[in-house]
Amino acid sequence: MSMVSTAPSRRRRVKIDPWRWVGRIFLLFLLTFTVLPMLWMVLTSIKSQFAAMQYPPQWWPAEPTLQNYAKLLDPNGSTGQEFLRYFWNSFYVSMVTTILGVIVAVPAAYAFSRFTFPGRTFLFFSVLLRNMFPSVVFLMPLFLLMRWMGLVNTHGSLILTYLTFGLPLSIWLLKGFFDNIPIQLEQAARIDGATRFQAFFFIVMPLSTPGIIATSIFSFIGAWNEYVYAYTFLSKQDSMTLPVGIQRFFTEFATDWPGLMAATFLMSVPVVVLFLVLQKYFVRALTEGAVKH
Repeated sequence: MSMVSTAPSRRRRVKIDPWRWVGRIFLLFLLTFTVLPMLWMVLTSIKSQFAAMQYPPQWWPAEPTLQNYAKLLDPNGSTGQEFLRYFWNSFYVSMVTTILGVIVAVPAAYAFSRFTFPGRTFLFFSVLLRNMFPSVVFLMPLFLLMRWMGLVNTHGSLILTYLTFGLPLSIWLLKGFFDNIPIQLEQAARIDGATRFQAFFFIVMPLSTPGIIATSIFSFIGAWNEYVYAYTFLSKQDSMTLPVGIQRFFTEFATDWPGLMAATFLMSVPVVVLFLVLQKYFVRALTEGAVKH
């Protein structure tokens, strides 16, 4: 005689967390608040000047056109030549700022992380002291300094200024990342006969690649989007960067809104592409930098 035991069926209760739904609704609101201006910018960029000035405004243009983008990217037209020159100036300044910032920030952050010397803590926090003040506070002193050095209306003035603002944050981020790399790895390499530089270059640098990439992204975006110092230091049209150059779409009597929106969209493309391509390194840097080994 076989006994068959049947367990009573229990319904799995699903607990509804109201705070989770509140959080989802809030995130959806933030996403809508962020996406709608971008969507309106793209739709305006494919309108004609007459369609952009219609009231009430229409979301989707009746006759979409890519003429605004063609005019901006045409190297033979006057508008295209100016826009491409501004684009190249911004790219050049941002890339040089990022490369020089990484070259200086990596050894500085490593020194703060691994070496002990008199005044180490005071010097590290004094580096961060500049970030306690708004950047506009240093506008006139830096302008007078750049004029004394003969760097006004040159890209060198922007590069030095952006390094001044970007290096403290870069050093702080990289120091936290170096602190989370076990020093035993370097000690093992030193025991095997490697010099300190070899241990740093072949052990620490590969492990810190996500942190360096994340720091580079911050530095590049900060230099790419900066407006106030570029507007103050640069007055020659040939040396203007993109945030300053696109203001030429504003005239005394009218504003070319479709052209301005197209230029703004093209200005945002490098930053978006850069983040999408390096997203995995950026996320890895944030996650690994938050875990203490």
